[in-house]
Amino acid sequence: MAQGKSKRLLLLLNDAPFFITHRLSVGIAARAAGWEVHVAVPFETQAVARIKAEGLIHHDVPLARGGTNPVAELKLLAAYWRLMGDIKPDLVHAVTMKPGAYGGAVARLRGVPALVVAVTGLGFLFLRDTLKTRILRKIVLGLYGFGMGHKNARAIFQNPDDEALFRQHSLIGNTPVHMIKGCGVDLESFAVTPEPAGKPVVTFPARLIGDKGLHEFIDAAKRCKENGLEATFRLVGRTDADNPTDIGEEAVRQWEAKGLIEWQGFSGDMPAVFRDCHIVCLPSYREGLPRTLIEATASGRAIVTTDVPGCREIVQHDVNGLLVPARDGAATAAAITDLVTHAGKRQRMAKKGRAIAEASFSVQKFVADSLAVYNEIS
Repeated sequence: MAQGKSKRLLLLLNDAPFFITHRLSVGIAARAAGWEVHVAVPFETQAVARIKAEGLIHHDVPLARGGTNPVAELKLLAAYWRLMGDIKPDLVHAVTMKPGAYGGAVARLRGVPALVVAVTGLGFLFLRDTLKTRILRKIVLGLYGFGMGHKNARAIFQNPDDEALFRQHSLIGNTPVHMIKGCGVDLESFAVTPEPAGKPVVTFPARLIGDKGLHEFIDAAKRCKENGLEATFRLVGRTDADNPTDIGEEAVRQWEAKGLIEWQGFSGDMPAVFRDCHIVCLPSYREGLPRTLIEATASGRAIVTTDVPGCREIVQHDVNGLLVPARDGAATAAAITDLVTHAGKRQRMAKKGRAIAEASFSVQKFVADSLAVYNEIS
């Protein structure tokens, strides 16, 4: 970047802890490259402290991830409008659905010189087909399309299915597209370790919501136990009241009381989570590109996941894991049983998975690809 006043980058995301795990590396690298980096996310104590410690500037915004109250949504739009007027960013990078739809539209209206919209998954609006979701989907897609009409914009997708959907709805137009698969992981932190001794552990590492396939994971655990499979089924994640498919703590505690699962809650040490398990299972219904599966792959763990957008970008069937149909507890149970009972097979998959992570999913590659997009339009 040329000498003189720093250009201003405004990152819009829906969740502060998500920013730390998925985009902090980009913010740090952009600051090192000379950008003045602003991060607009709802306040969360620990994450915001980390944002500030890294020399980035935090702005609180009234964003409820699963909220659909019209008044609250207008407040978010107004907050983005004021924020862009105050900061006068040279580049807005909007990540996740509401920031992408609302923030992209406001950036175009405000005349922000450059816009990057990253589509990281399409959420429950594209997994449900009710009157409400159809109406909301139309609004969200309309806002996305308006934002993408910015004269100096770039779209980033994580998988070809999401790009195809946007093209199907004529949302991209002539906007150049970049495919950046995932957000990368630190391959030193997520290192390969030997499997732990004792009974095999099958870990579900995600928010405890229906759309992540938690019901299918529980169904699979029940089937495996009824068939006498010696394995421990572990949940590592938090409930999410903002998500319409949130399971809720009461149901999880009931499963725990029945001996179906162990619940560890949210973990801030995911390398330890993967060190302590043998198999990672995420029977999700749809993803952008799940970081947790990249982490599992880098950690040398075989994976059971679904043959859906996002998941199949990471797991190759019979290479570094097994792909099963979505919403199919029986198939999930069969795949888990296969990997529990064939240690050599899962260990071969683990080794191949690490090679895939090294080739495609390093954080250095992700940061370089992201900054290349910034440099292209600023």
